[in-house]
Amino acid sequence: MSNNDPLEEFQNDFREGQFSTSLTSKQNLILLNMLSKNRPQFAIVKKTLGKRRDHDIELYLDVERPCPPILGRPPYPSSLEARKKSEKHINELLDMEVIRKI
Repeated sequence: MSNNDPLEEFQNDFREGQFSTSLTSKQNLILLNMLSKNRPQFAIVKKTLGKRRDHDIELYLDVERPCPPILGRPPYPSSLEARKKSEKHINELLDMEVIRKI
């Protein structure tokens, strides 16, 4: 295979992924074709995280009653280490433009 072979490039990008061992060869091929066809929507090593410029989603967190009990809880303190990890992850998502501050 040449270095410009799309299948080789695709397999290299998804090298860390694994398909279930319970899938048949035909199911593996169907899944591989679906992933290949929709490739821009998936996170790929060193590439953007499937960012869509033509679609915006607004998520609302409703904490008014009735709401799931877990959402009604007051915030709890987290360790400094946990907070740093959360901030790092949030900053990565901001840098990839997956989320934005409003």
